[in-house]
Amino acid sequence: MNYDVIIIGAGPGGIFSAFELIKLRPELKIAVFEAGHELKARRCPIDGDKVKSCIGCKSCSIMSGFGGAGAFSDGKYNITNDFGGTLYEYIGKKQALDLMRYVDDINMSYGGEGTKLYTTAGTRFKTVCIQHDLHLLDASVRHLGTDINYVVLENIYAHLKDKVDFHFDTPVEAVAVTDSGYEIKCKDNTYTCTECIISVGRSGSKWMEQVCVDLNIPTKSNRVDIGVRVELPAEVFAYLTDELYESKIVYRTEKYGDKVRTFCMNPKGAVVNENTNGIITVNGHSYEDPKKQTQNTNFALLVAKHFSEPFKDSNGYGESIARLSNMLGGGVIVQRFGDLIRGRRSTASRIEEAFITPTLSATPGDLSLVLPKRILDGIIEMIYALDKVAPGTANDDTLLYGVEVKFYNMEVDVDEHLQSPYKGLYIIGDGSGITHSLSHASASGVYVARNIAENL
Repeated sequence: MNYDVIIIGAGPGGIFSAFELIKLRPELKIAVFEAGHELKARRCPIDGDKVKSCIGCKSCSIMSGFGGAGAFSDGKYNITNDFGGTLYEYIGKKQALDLMRYVDDINMSYGGEGTKLYTTAGTRFKTVCIQHDLHLLDASVRHLGTDINYVVLENIYAHLKDKVDFHFDTPVEAVAVTDSGYEIKCKDNTYTCTECIISVGRSGSKWMEQVCVDLNIPTKSNRVDIGVRVELPAEVFAYLTDELYESKIVYRTEKYGDKVRTFCMNPKGAVVNENTNGIITVNGHSYEDPKKQTQNTNFALLVAKHFSEPFKDSNGYGESIARLSNMLGGGVIVQRFGDLIRGRRSTASRIEEAFITPTLSATPGDLSLVLPKRILDGIIEMIYALDKVAPGTANDDTLLYGVEVKFYNMEVDVDEHLQSPYKGLYIIGDGSGITHSLSHASASGVYVARNIAENL
């Protein structure tokens, strides 16, 4: 089975690589290998009734499959260089933004038309935040919603499926260098190609690390983000989310000087489970359809931790904290902010008596037994700081779900073309450690596809 180009991973990086390649070079023979299911087969068994918690599926439909981990996210495409990755350091700020806008145009053409593009430009909230030592980052944000994001992916897959060979439920076991290109080894078959694009996302971080070891590709340690997901009545943040939708706010703690940031804000959304390498963590979704919206808003509060000598395994550190949460709570733990401050665990009765209905069935418990003191102190300090710009954030009944962990791949050594030390082997998307968002990952796919189309 010989191909001109093989793409490993059908997340946003892989999808937009394939999209641009067939647009520019329709004669090329292209294959996409994906460990998870095709889009229509991606179904999480958790229904809140018969199945209330993760059952450890062989392939997590939330994290893997066509669309990647972003398929069931709330479909936020942040058009900015201020966060979401360091793609601009490789290809330049202007080109990075131009590619993100190009991706946005494609999304609008494939079902996203009518969704709103929010912007922080000229907003008065930036001044309000600065007055309270909070810093609102600049961005334009296209919010598709989980439902419209799915429609866009459906339409793009319909466009690609007859022009590209998709191999779903086909994990790649190894990548080998040959005289004429690359050999892709799967369980039952081996495939060859001239050019190879690796785009395995965050969930493929361990696999990517092994490939780098096997091929002797240099890497350097990246960070891990650890924190909680906050859920509160939508009214608390309404005046921010109605205008900005996604507000990326950064705060430097007084006690330790650590940076704490808001992440993935979901107005009128729902808190959900995630399964990463067998570890149950927490995330959030939101919908464009008003019928699917809730009375709550949720967002993450994350503290970034970097490690150097003698310890370099940032992801291993994050995993150990998440496993401790799983051990104590059988999965995700939920705690009222008031209980946390008073040094007591939340109980089922205290959760039921609260003036907010949780959107995720989680185990009431005590996050102070899970999160390191430095991280927990920073989160508490941030909640009080946010309460100054969004009064009600620090209410007793505000819910904290833990833990939320954002794993980042080791940053892989690539050049200005996102090409590894091996000619024709490209490493893109969140699996490269360079991008950390849907928009940046998608843009990296377009960028590499254009390079291949021009030079192959």
